[in-house]
Amino acid sequence: MADKKQIPLRLSEKLYAEIAAWAEDDFRSVNGQIEYLLTECVKKRKKTNVKKEDI
Repeated sequence: MADKKQIPLRLSEKLYAEIAAWAEDDFRSVNGQIEYLLTECVKKRKKTNVKKEDI
């Protein structure tokens, strides 16, 4: 298993509650949900990010 970097993360109570509810719906921990969402965002950015040389 790859080493994982630990980072402190501050969230508003409202955002935390939204993520916690979403995590419960997806049968994930809050930490797992945050990691999943960040991973999906990075994948999406890589797909849509066109290199300047390609233009």
